[in-house]
Amino acid sequence: MVTACAVVLACVGVERLVELGLSTRHAAWSFARGGIEFGQEHLMAMKVLHTGLLLGCLYETYVTGGHWQRQWGPIWAGLALSAQALRYWCILTLGNRWNIRVIVVPNLAPVVRGPYTFFRHPNYVAVCLEGVALPMVFGAWRTALIFTCLNAVLLRRRITCEDQAIAKICGPYVIGPQTH
Repeated sequence: MVTACAVVLACVGVERLVELGLSTRHAAWSFARGGIEFGQEHLMAMKVLHTGLLLGCLYETYVTGGHWQRQWGPIWAGLALSAQALRYWCILTLGNRWNIRVIVVPNLAPVVRGPYTFFRHPNYVAVCLEGVALPMVFGAWRTALIFTCLNAVLLRRRITCEDQAIAKICGPYVIGPQTH
């Protein structure tokens, strides 16, 4: 089980590194168009927390030996994959505007299509789902619990920061179909 966990987490780690590269390119795109950054103080905490999720899964699986539950394992794996699908739907929908930083480009209206039709912050729905499901695939319930609690504190600040940044630069926005 430890080997399977290490392989899966290595793949997720590589995926996150690719996302960091994509985020860097997208941030440059935003700054080239006059983007204004907010909430820089959250960025390091997010990186540490997400790295901790992967390392915590591996450590807990190593210490406990991990366990695959026949009835729950496939469900957790399906939820983890669903979180990835939602994450990539968000990335594809935002295009060059997606990155891990809070950068608002003046004169660009907030995106209200794709998953943003249903939620203001669908990427964070994916993060929350992954933060529970990924550790639980390997029975790492302590990691899931710790990540979820710390992530709730961080996301509360982060979402407030994003909403205030968008409102300051773009004005208030509404989710879903709008009629005038």
